[in-house]
Amino acid sequence: MTTAAPAGRTLAHPARDEIRLEAVLHALADPMRLRVVRELAGCGGELSCSQIELPVTKSTTTHHFRVLRESGVLRQSYRGTAKLNGLRRDDLDALFPGLLQRILDAADRQSDRLGEAGGGAARR
Repeated sequence: MTTAAPAGRTLAHPARDEIRLEAVLHALADPMRLRVVRELAGCGGELSCSQIELPVTKSTTTHHFRVLRESGVLRQSYRGTAKLNGLRRDDLDALFPGLLQRILDAADRQSDRLGEAGGGAARR
């Protein structure tokens, strides 16, 4: 596992060659985690955990971010007191070409079909 260690805090992330398809698909199968990924894809950069509002408890939100980080879908790093999140799009695209974008596109189509807010947010 590789780690990021700004300000003395470390968060474990899998190295690119440790990312497993099953873990990525499991992480993206949950609606709350997919919502996080769609928001990150829509912003095109990094967001703090507090900028992504989920209709669940704080401990459940923390769990979702941990699953996404440990599966290799996102990278988390501390900047001051904020924990920033960014998609590991380059790593995922190198390992599973087109997978992330196809999932984001499908999520957009589903959101549009169901009339949910945030449709189209995941497009590049």
